[in-house]
Amino acid sequence: MTTTDMSFKASEGASNASSLADPRRASWWVLVVFLFPALAIYVGLTAYPAFRTFYDSFFTIEGLDATFVGLDNYRALMSDETFWISVRNTFIWSFIAPVLDVTTGLLLALALYAGVPFARFLRVAWFTPVLLSYVVVAILWTWIYNYDWGVVNLALRAIGLDALVTSWLGDPHFALAALIVTHAWKWAGFNMVVCLAAIHSLPSEVLEASELDNCGWGAKLRYVIVPMLRPTLLNLYILAFIGKMKIFDLVWIMTQGGPLWATETVSTYVYKRAFNWNTFDLGYPSAIASVWFVVVCAAVVILNRLLATRERLEY
Repeated sequence: MTTTDMSFKASEGASNASSLADPRRASWWVLVVFLFPALAIYVGLTAYPAFRTFYDSFFTIEGLDATFVGLDNYRALMSDETFWISVRNTFIWSFIAPVLDVTTGLLLALALYAGVPFARFLRVAWFTPVLLSYVVVAILWTWIYNYDWGVVNLALRAIGLDALVTSWLGDPHFALAALIVTHAWKWAGFNMVVCLAAIHSLPSEVLEASELDNCGWGAKLRYVIVPMLRPTLLNLYILAFIGKMKIFDLVWIMTQGGPLWATETVSTYVYKRAFNWNTFDLGYPSAIASVWFVVVCAAVVILNRLLATRERLEY
C-alpha cells in the first residue's frame, strides 16, 4: 500500500469518526425542513391567536381603535351575571354529561361483548351518529323535540302521558337536559368502540377464572371488568370533559343559548359578545376567553390529579 493510499484511508476514517461523533450535524437541516411547516402553522393558527387574545383583553377595541383599559374588562367580568350563568351551565354540562356518555358507551360495549342478536348491525348503527356533523345532529334532534310533531311528544301522547308533553327546547327547565341527551347520543358510539376494544384486550385468564368461580355477570362487571377498565374510562371522561368545556356548535344551532340563557355556555356567550351584540368591542370577549382558557387548563390538571390511578394494575 502506497503512502497516498494510507493518507486517503486515514482521512476517510477521520471523516467517518467525526460524523459518528456528532450525528446531529448531518441531520440538522433535515429537521429544520420537516419541522418548519408544522411550527409555522402552529405559531400562526394557535400560538399567536392565543397570545393576541390575552393581549387584546387589556384593551377596548372598537374597529381599528384600541384603548388601553388595564384590568377593567376583568373587573366587569366579575359582575357580569350572564357570564356566571354561562359558567354554571358549562360546568353542569362538563361534569355530568361525560358520566352519561361514558356509561352509555360502556353499556353498549358490554351488550356487543355479550353477543346480543344482530350485533354486527347494532355496532354499525350505534357508531353511525359519530360520523354525522353537529349541524345534521342538531337539525335532526330539533325535529325530534318539536312540540307538535316531534317523536318524543308523539310517543308520550300515544301512551296517554299527555301531561308530560312539553316544548323540550323552549322550556328553561328541560332545554339543557335535552341538549345533553343529544350530545350523548352522538358520542356514545365512540365510547362504545373504545370500551369494546379495551374489553377484548383484557386477559382471558382473569375472565375465565371468574367464570370458574361461578361469578355472575353483575359481580364480574363490578369486581373484574370495570376495575380493569378504570384507566380507559377515566381517559374517556377527561376527553369528554375537555370537549364539553368548549361546546358551541350544537348549542348554537339548536337553541343559541336560550331560552332565558338556560343553555348559554361560555363559548356561545363569547361569540355573542364579539359578533352578535352591538357593542363592537373585542376586548371584553377576549377577557372572557382568556379567563376560560385558564379555567379549562386548571380543571384538566385537577382532574388528572384526582382521577389518576395511584396503583398500577398488573395483569
